[in-house]
Amino acid sequence: MRMYDLIMKKRNGGELSREEIDFMISEYTAGSIPDYQMSAMMMAIYFRGMNEEETAALTIAMANSGETLDLSSIDGIKVDKHSTGGVGDKTSIALGPMVASCGVKIAKMSGRGLGHTGGTIDKLESFEGFSTGITSEHFRNQVNRIGISIMGQTLDLAPADKKLYALRDVTATVDNMSLIASSIMSKKIASGADAIILDVKTGSGAFMKKEEDAFALAKEMVTLGKHAGRQTVAVISDMDEPLGFAVGNALEVKEAIETLQGRGPEDFVKLCMTLGAQMVVAGGKAENLEQAEKMLSKIIEDGTALRKLAEFVEAQGGNPAAVYDTTLLPQASIVEEILSEKEGYIEKIICDEIGICSLILGGGRETKESKIDLSVGLVLHKKVGDYVKKGEALATVHANDRQKLEAAKERFVKAYHYCDKPVVKAAFIKGIVR
Repeated sequence: MRMYDLIMKKRNGGELSREEIDFMISEYTAGSIPDYQMSAMMMAIYFRGMNEEETAALTIAMANSGETLDLSSIDGIKVDKHSTGGVGDKTSIALGPMVASCGVKIAKMSGRGLGHTGGTIDKLESFEGFSTGITSEHFRNQVNRIGISIMGQTLDLAPADKKLYALRDVTATVDNMSLIASSIMSKKIASGADAIILDVKTGSGAFMKKEEDAFALAKEMVTLGKHAGRQTVAVISDMDEPLGFAVGNALEVKEAIETLQGRGPEDFVKLCMTLGAQMVVAGGKAENLEQAEKMLSKIIEDGTALRKLAEFVEAQGGNPAAVYDTTLLPQASIVEEILSEKEGYIEKIICDEIGICSLILGGGRETKESKIDLSVGLVLHKKVGDYVKKGEALATVHANDRQKLEAAKERFVKAYHYCDKPVVKAAFIKGIVR
């Protein structure tokens, strides 16, 4: 088998067989196929596309290109959640303890953030002493014992995807639905969960700006999950404005804690309940979504979910006292309000600009080597549809550097767009793909 022949076959619109895709991925991972040939293949795929069978074969080949996480020693159905990312997305910190409190096993591998804000691991490190650098044995034992663990990606999961993504990034071949879906799902499948619930974001703060593209990606990923024998459901949710009010690591952790205390923002609660119900049903702990939502509401009302978060934090070396006293989380030295320069209804917020404001303050990474300031960020007071008077507070900024604060404030006010008439907000949950 020759890579040259496979490139020509795909360039001419042919269908690659499973054996051909397996050969291509294994040889590229091993370094036997050079980048210039794989670049040619990625461009051929970009223009010619891949059908369902090809995309599934590519996903499985990438999932099997390195180590996989064996979760067979964990009792029960293991459920994982993946978000395509956005601004203020602290979902796993509230959702994991909620679902685990219902008896579903949450064994999750997460990464650090690169870009707007921190990843789940960065946010969890707001708890002093918390560590995701645990062994696979500790990880599995903890899930069996308390129902939840989140560890850093220590295994060499889907190395073919890492190589391919780096190549696609510099050859203008990222934006292809089959390649995007296989990249995400190869890592999820290698992570070993029995069921995968996907949160696919759409809007100005999301990777998929257009709603139709988000649905297309969701359908592709659900199909891939089913091909791999995983129960898979995708929820399409809005990211045309930040999720909740808090943007920034420790601030988002505080908001997740408030949500477990029954005081969460409406949109964030809606997302946690929607995703959580799907996870509880997938984990076999409820017969239907209505029953699952009642279970989730009860464990928030009686404090079970909050206690589960504290138990989870303590199990991984963190200070559980911060769950009950959020002043123990990292605190910024400068706290100032951003005042509105206009009056009117908030018509639109350029969501990714709010994320960049957090990045400017030090709450995100511009490179993998960047050090995150866990204490900085913003807490919004006004969102789309709200009426604002001139001089009224749009947000509170938490900063440790006066120059960065001023730069973030200047950018923030430009992200808000006003109008004279009341604004009807679009549906937050756009749909569900099974």
